[in-house]
Amino acid sequence: MKRIILSGGGTGGHIYPAVSVAEALKRRLGDDVELLFVGAKGKMEMTLVPNLGYTIEGLDIAGLQRRLTWRNLLLPVQIVKSLLQARRIIKQFKPDVVAGFGGYASAPIVFVAQMMGIPTVIQEQNSYAGLVNKIVGGRAKSVCVAYENMERFFDNNNIVHTGNPLRAAFDKSKTVRKEAFAYYGLSEAMPTIMIVGGSLGTRTLNNMMKSWIVTLDGEAPVQVLWQTGRFYEKEMREFFEHYKTKNIVLVPFIDRMDYAYEVADLVVSRSGACTVSELCLAAKPTLFIPSPNVAEDHQTKNAMALVSKGAAQMVSDAEAADCGISTALRMVGDKELLATLSENISKLATPDAAERVADEVLKQIKEQ
Repeated sequence: MKRIILSGGGTGGHIYPAVSVAEALKRRLGDDVELLFVGAKGKMEMTLVPNLGYTIEGLDIAGLQRRLTWRNLLLPVQIVKSLLQARRIIKQFKPDVVAGFGGYASAPIVFVAQMMGIPTVIQEQNSYAGLVNKIVGGRAKSVCVAYENMERFFDNNNIVHTGNPLRAAFDKSKTVRKEAFAYYGLSEAMPTIMIVGGSLGTRTLNNMMKSWIVTLDGEAPVQVLWQTGRFYEKEMREFFEHYKTKNIVLVPFIDRMDYAYEVADLVVSRSGACTVSELCLAAKPTLFIPSPNVAEDHQTKNAMALVSKGAAQMVSDAEAADCGISTALRMVGDKELLATLSENISKLATPDAAERVADEVLKQIKEQ
């Protein structure tokens, strides 16, 4: 029986890669592996992971607030407490290897494992390494990355290019195009743009859409599948009641992303690491509008990694209201550009990324 701890949390960008690797390990080993997730108490992983059928332990740890707040005064106490909790978990579970997927939730368990001589593997989703992975990366046996030039942050001898593990699969042969258009009430005869800013939504993209809609005379020149995000749903629905516009479909959340990618000729999106990897896998022409409100401006760096290869285009967050939609309309009207972007972005996809990371995890067990 192999015992493996997987840790990462706080956001879906850290949790879903860990879950996809867990699924790969279960496919590979079946009942011969015991998996334990470790996350942060009170965060989304504590509900999401058990709902997927996995066991999880929570640590009393929180991230450093980037603004001045009294909560930062509690951080030293939380760190000490979480390290003790991590030590207890490791002594009880006795893992053969610990895999960290970034985020502050993974720091204590990976650090303690390294101090106890247990091999660790980390997976860095972004083109600019996160603080936690930079701290623990020096002692990791394998550093699984999705972007080039990561030797800026890690020992080049330990870097393995795996891509970002995804749960999503976009097999066009299994997607019925007519079903996809019917599902969202769209026509195959018109170009379609998808606007998506994450499950909670993005103020910038929603304001961009509002600014454009008020200039229209009740009808958009292209079809738009507009995900407002659940946080902004009420506000955006009230706005849309006053400015009803043909050819625009407003949804709070896209529950069939496979269908959404099938209907979209162009995607306008933030550039979180897993989103970028999904778009590569789906081979979708993309206009990135990176969020500026992330550590080290890593979304801009993620987007530029594709833009520099002719695999996407980008408009800054500050420019979105003025030229986001006009840029998207220009792009969706240029079929030659769309074909080039689709071809170039598809070359960056790694559909077997979860299996590659699982290989690195199991390799550490074999080498003990």
